Amino acid sequence: MNDQAPTPPSALAAGDSVRVDTWLWAVRQMKSRSRATSAARAGHVKVNGVTAKAAQAVRVGDEVRLRVDGFDRILRVTGLLVKRVGAPQAAQCVQDLTPERPRLAGAVPVRDPGSGRPTKKQRRQLDRLRGWDSLASS
Repeated sequence: MNDQAPTPPSALAAGDSVRVDTWLWAVRQMKSRSRATSAARAGHVKVNGVTAKAAQAVRVGDEVRLRVDGFDRILRVTGLLVKRVGAPQAAQCVQDLTPERPRLAGAVPVRDPGSGRPTKKQRRQLDRLRGWDSLASS
């Protein structure tokens, strides 16, 4: 029993390709089409390994890399949309191949706000926690 509404026919592409900025917006990877266009102009969008302009055509099976927050999102085109649809329908048109983001390797030192500058002893402790031995560099 499928509770999802079918994708409206008017949202599907008429041909076998669609602009990459339109597709990124339609599958809910970008908040607006103008942001998708700006990302393409800035060189943050690649189609099949080649930097893409906003009007670059994508087809089913193409790999789209989108740089977000310093990391690449790897997306495979599984359906062509020209209009924004609901999240369940959009998820059917994109396959996310992005590997998991690397985690921070250790504890991050946090000081209480308003506690002032660290003393020399506290700074050395923070340096040791970060892996910087201030005594070894002398």
